[in-house]
Amino acid sequence: MRKIKYKKGRKVQPTFLEYTGIHKYTQTEIQLFVYNDDDLAEFNEVDVNEIEKHVDLYKSNWINVHGLNDTNVIQKIGDYLKVDQFMLADILNTTKRTKLDEYHDTLFFNIKSLLPAEGSNNINVEQISFLLKNGILVSFQEKRSDFFMHLRERIRTHSGIVREKKVDYLLFLLLDAIMENFYITIENEEDKVEELINLTKQSTNLSLLEQIEKHRDNYNFLKRSIIPLRDSLYSIKSIKDDNVFGAIEDNNFTFFERLHQKCLELLDQIEYDLTTLDSASNFFFSSQSHKMNEVMKTLTVVSVFFMPLTFIVGVYGMNFKYMPELEWRYGYFVILGVMLLLLLVMIYYFKKKRWY
Repeated sequence: MRKIKYKKGRKVQPTFLEYTGIHKYTQTEIQLFVYNDDDLAEFNEVDVNEIEKHVDLYKSNWINVHGLNDTNVIQKIGDYLKVDQFMLADILNTTKRTKLDEYHDTLFFNIKSLLPAEGSNNINVEQISFLLKNGILVSFQEKRSDFFMHLRERIRTHSGIVREKKVDYLLFLLLDAIMENFYITIENEEDKVEELINLTKQSTNLSLLEQIEKHRDNYNFLKRSIIPLRDSLYSIKSIKDDNVFGAIEDNNFTFFERLHQKCLELLDQIEYDLTTLDSASNFFFSSQSHKMNEVMKTLTVVSVFFMPLTFIVGVYGMNFKYMPELEWRYGYFVILGVMLLLLLVMIYYFKKKRWY
C-alpha cells in the first residue's frame, strides 16, 4: 500500500528552496510561447534572465519549464512574477497533494500526472505545477515529456481556438491533457485486471491474490490523487463568485466545470473497478474453498471405502484360538471375495447418489 512518507526538512530559513523529487539529474530548460490570434513567437532554451525581454504582456505568454533541479531558475521566475515564496516551495516539494491557491493576484495550481510504468504493475507519478498571473502562464514539469506536444502543435498551426483565447483557456487545455493520463492509467489497469480475473478462473495460485492486492493499491492511489483534484476544481466556483483579479475569464469557467465532471466520472469508474476487484478476490477464495472441499470429499470417500474392509481385516486379525474360518480351506479366498463385493457395492451406491 502506498503511504505518504514524512520527510523531515533541514533547519534552514523559510526562503530556502529544495527540489524533493526523484529526477535529480534533469537539466532545467525553459521554453516560451508568445502568441495571439494574429502572431506567434516561439523561443527554445531561453535564458531565465532574458524572459522579461521576450514576454509581451499584450499577448498570451506560456513559459514551460522542464526540470526543477536548478532552484536558482525557479527563484528568478518567482522574482519576475513577484509570487510568494511558499508557492515556489510547493512547486519543488513533490510530496504535496494536489491543491489550488489564489493569493494576491496569482493563481497557483499543482497536479499529479499518473501513467502506467512499462513492464510492471507500478504507476509513474510526476508533479506538474502552474502559475497564472497577468496574462502569463508558467508550467513546471519535473522532466521533459510529451504530455503537451499536441497543444504546442495546436498553437503553432493555429488549430482550434487556443490562440483566440487567453492563457486561462490554455490552463484548461493543459489540465485536460494531464487528466487524459488518468484515463490511460485506468484503462491500462482495467486490461490487466480483466486478464487477472480470467487467470483466477483457471488457477488458485497465491501469486494471483498478490496481484489483485497490488491493483487494489493502484486504484486507491488513483482515487487519492483524483479526490483533491476534484475538490480543487470545485473550489474554482468560489473564485468565479469572487473573481477579484480576473485570473480566469467569466466565459471560461464552464471549461473548468467540465474538468470537475471528468473527475466525478473517473471516481465512479474507480469505484466500479474496485468492486470488480472485490469480486475477483471473492471468486479466488471461493475457488480455493471449492478445491479444498473437493480434496476433502475425495479423501472422505476413499476413507469410507476402506472402513468396512479395515473392520473385516481387524476381526480376522484377532488371535482367538477358536475361529472356524481360519481352518477352512477356502476361507481366505471367500473373505477376499466378500471384501471385493462389498467395495463394488459401495462404489455403485456412492455413484448412484452422486457423492463423487
